[in-house]
Amino acid sequence: MGDYFDSEEFVKDYDGVIFKRILAYIKPYRHLALITFAALAVSTAGELLLPVLEQRVIDDAIIARWLALDTAAASKQDMSAEAAAALESLHRVGLFQTKPVTINNILFIPLNQQLRISGRVEKELRSKRIIDDEQWYTFRLNGENSAYVSGNQAFVHDGNSAALRISLLKTLPKEELHALRGADLDRIRAVIPILFAALLFVFASAYVQTWSANLVGQRVMKDMRLELFQKTVSQSTAFLSRHPVGRIVTRLGGDVETINDFFTSVMVALLKDLSVMAGALVTLFLLSPRLALVVLACMPPVIVCTALSRAKARDAFRRQRSASSAATSYLSERLSGLQIVQYFRRERKSMDEYGRLNGELLSANLGEIRVYATFRPIVEFIATFTTAALIAAGSVFVLNLTLSIGVLIAFINLVAMFYAPIMDISEKYTILQSAMAGGERVFALLDTDQRIPDEGKREISKIRGHVQFRDVNFSYKTGEKVLKNLSFEVKPGEMAAIVGYTGAGKTTITSVLTRLWDIDSGLISLDGVDIREITLKSLRREVLPVLQDVFLFSGTIADNITLGLDLPPSRSRETAIAAAKAVQAHDIIMRHSSGYDTVLSEGAANISGGERQMISFARVIAHNPSVVVLDEATSSIDTETERLIQAGMERVLSGRTSIVIAHRLSTIRNADRILVLKDGAIAEQGRHDELIALNGIYAPPAPPAPPAGFTSATR
Repeated sequence: MGDYFDSEEFVKDYDGVIFKRILAYIKPYRHLALITFAALAVSTAGELLLPVLEQRVIDDAIIARWLALDTAAASKQDMSAEAAAALESLHRVGLFQTKPVTINNILFIPLNQQLRISGRVEKELRSKRIIDDEQWYTFRLNGENSAYVSGNQAFVHDGNSAALRISLLKTLPKEELHALRGADLDRIRAVIPILFAALLFVFASAYVQTWSANLVGQRVMKDMRLELFQKTVSQSTAFLSRHPVGRIVTRLGGDVETINDFFTSVMVALLKDLSVMAGALVTLFLLSPRLALVVLACMPPVIVCTALSRAKARDAFRRQRSASSAATSYLSERLSGLQIVQYFRRERKSMDEYGRLNGELLSANLGEIRVYATFRPIVEFIATFTTAALIAAGSVFVLNLTLSIGVLIAFINLVAMFYAPIMDISEKYTILQSAMAGGERVFALLDTDQRIPDEGKREISKIRGHVQFRDVNFSYKTGEKVLKNLSFEVKPGEMAAIVGYTGAGKTTITSVLTRLWDIDSGLISLDGVDIREITLKSLRREVLPVLQDVFLFSGTIADNITLGLDLPPSRSRETAIAAAKAVQAHDIIMRHSSGYDTVLSEGAANISGGERQMISFARVIAHNPSVVVLDEATSSIDTETERLIQAGMERVLSGRTSIVIAHRLSTIRNADRILVLKDGAIAEQGRHDELIALNGIYAPPAPPAPPAGFTSATR
C-alpha cells in the first residue's frame, strides 16, 4: 500500500528563531501592532477596574459599616506595646481605602480598611473597651440631615460629621433614613454611569484589539503568501520536480493560516491572558495580602496540571496530525485514481485500508479530546476549590473585622478572572505548536533557492534564430546523463525535426533551450550568443514552445491566447483574433456561443483536446517569437484538425526557426533536417528521403516474410 505519512515534522515546540522571523513581518504594520497592544492594556485595566469599583460601591455606599475606637480611653489605659503599635497603624490608609474619621475623640475606621492587628491585640482592645463591640454608620452633616442630629443623644457628632450605631440606624423612620443616607444614594447613582462607561470602554478597546490584531494577521498572511508565490514561480523546474504541488499549496494555504492563528489566537490572546492574570494577582495583594496568600496556596496543583497537560497535548496533537495526513493522502490518491481502482476491482481493499486509517484518525482525535476533557475539569475543580477556600478564609477575616464584604466579593470576581485564561492554555499551546511547525515549513521553503541564475545582461529582440548545440551534456540526476555530447545546429528559418524512442531526450532539448533546466556542460547559443548571457525574460520571449501537454488557464479563450502580452483591451482582442485565424482556429472558436469570450473551466475540460492544441498554437503566434518549438504538438489532434493546423503553420512559420518533436510522419516529412536521437546523442541526421535511403534507425523496418506456402491466392 505504501507509506502515506508526510515525512515532515508536524509538531514543534516554541522556537525563538522562528518567532523572531514571524515578528519581522509585523514591521510594516507596527503602528497597527502598537494600537493592538495599547487597546490590550486599556482593556485589561478596564476589566481589573470593574471589581474594584464594585468593591468600593459595596463597602462605602451599600454596607457602609464603621468600627469605633475610643482614643480618649486608649490614652488612659495601660496596654501592651503590640497593641499600641496596632492602634498607630490604624491611622495609616492603604490603597482603595477610605480615610478614618475622628468625631469627639472617637476614631471611626471604615470596615473596608484592613485592620493590621492580631486576634490577641483585638481581644485586648475589646476587653479594655477601646473597640466598640457594635458597628457604626458615619456621615457628613448638611442642611438636610443636621435637623435630625441636633438634640438627639443617639448621635455622636461635631460640626462636620456624625455617627450612629447600626442597631439604632435600623429603627429610624424611612424619611429620616433617606435623609441620613442621601450621600450613599448619590454615590451609588454616580458610580453606576462610571460602571457602564467602564464596560463600554472595555468593549470598545476589546473590539479595537481584535480588529487590529486580525488586520495585522491578514496583512502578514498577504505578504507571506506573495513572497512564497514569488519565490516558488522563480524556482527552477528541478525544484518543482522535487516538491509536490500539493505540498507547496499547503505551504501557501494551511501553513500560512497557522501563522495568522498565531497572531490572532496566541500572541495577542496570550498577552491578554498573562496581563489579566498578573493584574489580578497584583490587585489581590493590594486589596488583601493575607487573602491573596490563600489564592497562591492553591496554585501548585494548577502549575503541575498545566505542565502535564502541555506534554500530553503535544503528543496527542502529533498523533492527530500524522493520522490526518495519512488519511488525507490516501484519500487524495485513491480519488485521483478512482477509475484504476474500479478497473482492477480494488474497491473492497481500498475501503478496508481507508477504514484502518480512518480508525487511527478517530483514535488520535479521541486522544486529543481526552486531554482537553481531563485538563479543563481539573482546572475548573481547582478554581472552585480556590473560591471555596477563599470564602472560608474570607468569612473568618470578615467576622474578625479584618476584611470587608466588598473586598471578599471583589476577590471572588478576580479569582474567576485569574482562572479563566488557564482553561485555554492547552488550546493555545496546541495552536502555538502548529504555528511554529507551519512557520518552520514556510521559512524552509523561503530559504530554498534553486532558481535558474538570471545573470545575463543581454536583451535580445527579433533575432535571426540561429540555434546551436555544442557538446551539450545534461542529467536530471547526478551520474544519469540524458543528453551526451549533443551537437547540432538549426539555421535561421529552418525547420528541424527531432525523432527518437521514448527516453531518448527529445523533450529535454526543449527544456534546456528555454533554460527551464541548465546544462551540465557544453554550449547552447542563439545567434552566436550563449543563452546564459541572455536575460531569461528576453530569451523566453524569443523562444516559445508548444508543449505536448497543453495547459490552459481558467478564463476566456481570448485571455489564454494573449497570455502575458501587455496590450490594451481593444488591441488584445485584435491580436487574439489574428493569431487564431493564422492557425485556422477562428471558425472553431466561433462555434462556441460566446466565441472568444467562452470561459474555460479548470484544465479547459469543457473543450476538446484538438481545440486546446489549436488555442496553444494561436497563443504562440500571438507572441510572434523568433524560434518555435513544437513538442509532440499534434499528437492528440485528429487528421482534419491537423490538416487545418498544418495549413496555418506553413504560413506563420515562414521566416522563423522551428524545432519539431513529433512521431507523426506527416509532421516531419518536409523538415529541412531530421535529427534522430538515441540514448541522448544524435545517431542519424538528414532529410527524410536521405534517412530512408540510409536504412538505419529512422527507416521503417521491413515487413516480415510470409509463412511458407502462403500465396496471394490463399489470402
